[in-house]
Amino acid sequence: MKSIKAINPFNGEPLETYQKDTSKSIANKKEKALTAFETWSVKTIAQRTKLLHNVSKLLLERKEKYANLMTKEMGKPISQSIAEIEKCVWACDFYHVNAENFLADQLIETDAEESFISYDPLGVILAVMPWNYPFWQVIRFAAPTLTAGNTAILKHAKNVPGCARALEDLFKDAGYPEGCFQSILAGHEVIEELIADDAIKAVTLTGSEKAGKAIAALAGKHLKKTVLELGGNNACIVWEDADLEQYMETMVKARMQNTGQSCIAAKRFIVCETIYDTFIEKFQSVVESLPVGNPEEDETYIGVLARPDLAEDVSEQVEKSIAKGARLLLGNERDGAFYSPTILGDVTSGMPVFDEETFGPVAAVIKAKDREHSIQLATTSNYGLGTMLFTEDVEAGRKIISQIPDGAFFINEMVKSDPRLPFGGTKNSGYGRELSKEGILEFVNKKTVYIKK
Repeated sequence: MKSIKAINPFNGEPLETYQKDTSKSIANKKEKALTAFETWSVKTIAQRTKLLHNVSKLLLERKEKYANLMTKEMGKPISQSIAEIEKCVWACDFYHVNAENFLADQLIETDAEESFISYDPLGVILAVMPWNYPFWQVIRFAAPTLTAGNTAILKHAKNVPGCARALEDLFKDAGYPEGCFQSILAGHEVIEELIADDAIKAVTLTGSEKAGKAIAALAGKHLKKTVLELGGNNACIVWEDADLEQYMETMVKARMQNTGQSCIAAKRFIVCETIYDTFIEKFQSVVESLPVGNPEEDETYIGVLARPDLAEDVSEQVEKSIAKGARLLLGNERDGAFYSPTILGDVTSGMPVFDEETFGPVAAVIKAKDREHSIQLATTSNYGLGTMLFTEDVEAGRKIISQIPDGAFFINEMVKSDPRLPFGGTKNSGYGRELSKEGILEFVNKKTVYIKK
């Protein structure tokens, strides 16, 4: 096929058809990215952050437009789409203020007259990005990476082609040089060719474990640096002293935000047995109150999944778990791309909803005998993106930090990304970090400079 058609997942209606990039147009974009790097990389950080500030202003001006585009292409409830654009503004503003300090030469005292670490850009970076946060995932890569002096080529998910084009136009309209940020509309078959090309110096992927392993293998073959932000089945540990009245809405949001389509969502609720029944009662009550409907309506909290096949996948995971003994407490209704908010009780290891990533509004509730058992269950996972703990005994929570082998550990709050803090995982959730100072230093050459007179 020579074109990509965007489909509204809520009503199945076609939105717009986009022409795929050809081999010739891709080669042209690679050449533009290389040419742009020659001049962009030697600009001052102040010059780069000035343009990043322009991006921030345009995002605010176009907030409604971009939010509506997201909602139509992948079904995100409109209020959450608007919040996503606002978060993109936050990231741009953060790097606008802090990039010069982050990228400043680091002086090291040695026997030389002068020695320091210089943070130099690498070149053209390939970004392979997902559909679930079609603007945020890209901006949190692009803002630091471009500001560090690199140029970028985006291969976005095929069901959000309009978002890919809008992001390319955003950077052009902000005044970035031609070729500094470009998008390619194509299937996954172009990725291997791109990674093999000498023009591409590094690769970042946000996506599934399967995709991450494939990208890592390809990049390793060609000795290309990679950052991988992959799947997760985050545990939400609820100890017997947790304040359910205060934090229940936070726990529900941690699972149901973005209709459950988030790598860092709380997917496994591990609850101490003394409050297990009370937890389920309160959790179910809040979930049942969530407004379900058309994602274009302001009050909607639960919309549709991004594609009908995704809803089918989630339904299959739930059915297999029920067959293994999980108890259906709510939901498990599917209609096209819609999958109803679902709660499963009596979940144990060996069930898909315990072992795998469920990318939809499904909460798996697991009973723990005590605090020690809850930690054991939480860390029984091939993933390592994040864990959250709810307890009034914060000091006890502090003592188990080293026992949680994930990229994040949040106490009395849902795991979430924040431009000020590094974001990334361990184990099958990937490696490398985005955001914060750590993120802007992922795609630079940390060069040792030694001067002796």
